[in-house]
Parts: sequence; structure tokens; C-alpha cells
Amino acid sequence: MKRLLLPLLLSICIPTLALAQSGGLDDKINELFTPIANWWVSFVLTSIPIGGGLSVPIVLLLLVGGALFFTLRFGFVNITRFPMAINVVRGKYDDLEGSDEPITTDTVRVVDGDVLDTIKVEGKQGEVSHFQALAAAVSGTVGLGNIAGVAVAIVMGGPGATFWMILAGLLGMSSKFVECTLGVTYRDVDATGRVYGGPMYYLSKGLKERGFPGAGRVLAVLFAILCIGASFGGGNMFQSNQAASQIMTQFDMTSGAAGTLLGVVMAVLVGIVIIGGIKRIGNIAEKIVPFMAVLYVLSCLAVIVLNFSQLGSAFGLIFREAFNPTAVAGGFVGVILTGFRRAAFSNEAGVGSAAIAHSAVKTRYPASEGVVALLEPFIDTVLICTMTALVIIVTGNYLDTSGLNGVDLTTQAFESSIPGSSYLLTAAIVLFAFSTMLSWSYYGLQSWLYLFGRSKIADIVYKVIFVLFIIVGSASSLQAVIDFSDAMILAMVFPNMIGLLILFPKVREELNKYLTAIKEAIT
Repeated sequence: MKRLLLPLLLSICIPTLALAQSGGLDDKINELFTPIANWWVSFVLTSIPIGGGLSVPIVLLLLVGGALFFTLRFGFVNITRFPMAINVVRGKYDDLEGSDEPITTDTVRVVDGDVLDTIKVEGKQGEVSHFQALAAAVSGTVGLGNIAGVAVAIVMGGPGATFWMILAGLLGMSSKFVECTLGVTYRDVDATGRVYGGPMYYLSKGLKERGFPGAGRVLAVLFAILCIGASFGGGNMFQSNQAASQIMTQFDMTSGAAGTLLGVVMAVLVGIVIIGGIKRIGNIAEKIVPFMAVLYVLSCLAVIVLNFSQLGSAFGLIFREAFNPTAVAGGFVGVILTGFRRAAFSNEAGVGSAAIAHSAVKTRYPASEGVVALLEPFIDTVLICTMTALVIIVTGNYLDTSGLNGVDLTTQAFESSIPGSSYLLTAAIVLFAFSTMLSWSYYGLQSWLYLFGRSKIADIVYKVIFVLFIIVGSASSLQAVIDFSDAMILAMVFPNMIGLLILFPKVREELNKYLTAIKEAIT
């Protein structure tokens, strides 16, 4: 079946080319979707007044409030368990998971390279390693938000927004720990060893366990629908659109066919990878994510070194503007909200999406992957987003942002210090977009299969639709659809955070089991 899928995807690309370039396709979709999108965005971002003419979106309060609660409830797990997370990723505690040596029998069943009987003997299940699961999840969050989103935060909230963005990232580490521990705890493994997990499962199974089966099913279905919409929009069309636009701008391409051609290339590459499922995504992600992260961080460090004399004043400006902002709409509260909002879009802590990837890990201790997952917001927000902010600030480009959007401001900051560095930035943007599409294809597929059943047909239908959206996204503006889908990502917070706040005692139980196992192994 997998061998037939790629030719099918390629055969559909040709008519899609003509459709995407047909006169006014994006305008027609925008016209249809704009009123729906505007209503949905307003609904998701419903705010409550806090005085001084300011209001706070309820979803943002839920995200930050939940993250703060988990941080306190689990004794600052984001800090105290950070060294343990590093040790788990590098394999220090792999012996706790059981032996990887195959058993000797004439009736061993092997599926996609996994010896199923060995899995039973080991007492662990899963499809990817701790590092691969982390890489797959990081690839879904590390993206254009780290480049364009940070610039938008500085434009709207000034340099001080960086401080609150970092704080939100640190708090988000605790939310990731909770949701990814639950993802492994309540996952399903079918007869072939394939793993199905994420909020859909811990909402339905976990809440049933707590005596709320009806509410669990409703929240699970709601999350799955929202996740599918987000995978097609923010996790797909927005990524392909921005990657194609950056390439066309960098190389002065003006033809509409160029965007479509770039979309086809991306669609084919993504299609080849997603045919293989989470194992191939994990294998690709573990290679791309470290490379793209190192490439981007080194580029940022190069700019910072060239402007090293401004580094001290940049940090001073960030702290000063965080508590005493100037020329920022909303003043002190406004800069806090800006930083928190951009961090939420960037690392997706509390959204629940990453729990889908982390659920596929090979482990017998769910908390081991929860600990690994807390590294994700640190890498995404505390490290990479801070690097972007420092580049913009030390180069002085934050002083005049008129006429610049997110990507343009970051590009200008790089070019002002290292002429020609925009080519490296373009490469980073393309890699970020590609890796994000890979991860979100898996998130959406898992939600799709939850709703429509775990059949080959359902699998193929979703992957075909996902690939087609890559082409359409690269060839069109579709701003209303993208806004609608981005709001879906934030809307995922509501069912997910409700589940986290009810099920967090289970996380404490799983953490104690893992800590006890480590203690016994050491002694």
C-alpha cells in the first residue's frame, strides 16, 4: 500500500498545479472564509477586561495560569528535573527500560523492523527513541514563530517582551511535562506494535477513569477536530506559503508559477517522508532538527559576536523595558501580554500537540518521556527565540520597524551585520517549515484516525489531503484560512488544559514510579 501512495500523490499534483494557479483561487477562498475566520478568531480570543482599557484573552490566562500551577505543584519540575532530562535523552537510564536483545524463538513476529515478542518481554512499547520523539516534537514547534514571531513581539511590545517570552517558556516546560507524561500513560498500541496517543486518548480514557466518560469523549472529539484543522492550516499551508515566499523574495522570483513549483517540490519531499509514518519522521527529524538549530544559533551567535559591545546594553534594555516599557501600547501589562502570547504561539505548551509525538516513544515509564519533553520549550523559546531577539536588539534594528513584518525585520537585522547572511536565514526558514510540516502531518493523522478509524484508506486519504494543502498554500495567500487555522491551534488549549488540570494527580503517580526505579537502580 505504501508503494502505491507516492505515485498517487504525484499523479494528483499535476491537476492541483492548474487549480492553484487558476484565476483568483485564493481570492475566492478568502471571500468564502473571511467571515467565518473573523468570527472564529474573535471567539477563540474572547477577552475579559482587566482595567486601564486593557483586556486579556481567556485562552492566554488558561495557558499561563495552568503552567504556573503545574510549576508550583510539581516543585519547579522545569528546573529541578532539567539535569535528569538531559541524562534520559543521552541514554543514562536506558537499562531501566529492559533489554533490547531479541528472544530466541522460531515464531518471532516482525513488523516494520520491530520484534513484537521482544517488545512484550521487555515490558515496553513504542516506535521511536527518547531523542527521536523529542526531535519530532521540537520540529513541530521550532519554526517560523522563532524567526518572525519574535520580531512581531518586539515590534508590538518592545525589547521588554523578550523577558516575558522567556518566562512563559520556562513555565511552559511544566505544562509539557504534564501533557507528555499523560500521552504515554494512556496511549494505545495495536496488534502490529503501532502506537496511537495524544490528548484524544488521555481525555477519553483518563476522564473515564475519573468517572467522566461522557465529558471525556466530547473533549477528545473536539480536540481531534481542532487538531486536524490546525494541521492543514498553521502546520501546513502557513509553513509552505512562508517558505515559498522567502525563497521567491531572496531570489527575485516574481512568477506565480514559481510558488506553485516550490510547493510541488515540498509536497513530494514531505510525501516521501510521511509515507513511512512516525519512524521515518523521527529518523528525519533527529537529523534535521539538530542541524537546523545549530545552523540558526551559530548564525545568531555570529551576529551577536560582531556586535558584542552592544550585548550588555541589550540585556539591560530587555530587563528595563520589561518592567518600565516606553512607547508600548498598554504599557507594563501590554508588554507582558505580548511576550506571553508570542511564547504560546511558539512553543505550544499546553496545546497538547507535542504529546502526540512523545506518545510514540519506546519506554515502560511514562514520566521518563514527560521529563524529556520539558526540554522542548527551553530549546524553542528560552534558547532560539532569545537568540533571535538579541540579534534584532544588538544590531539596533528594533529602533525603526516601520514597513517591516516579522521575517523582514529579522532578515534586515542579519543583513546589517553580515551581508549575504539572508541566504542562511532562507535555508533555516525552509528547514523550519519542512520539519514543522512533518510533525504536524503526524499530529493531524493521529487525530484523523481517532475520528475515522485506523484503516489504510483513512490513512491514505489524510496524507493525500495534507500534501495537496502544501501546494495550495504555497501558491495562494489564503490569509483568512490561515488565521482560522492558527486560531484552531489556540482553541486546542481549552479541551487539553481541562484534561491536564483533572488528570495531573496521575502524573505525580507516574513520576514517583520513575524516581523510585532510578533510585533502586543506583543503590
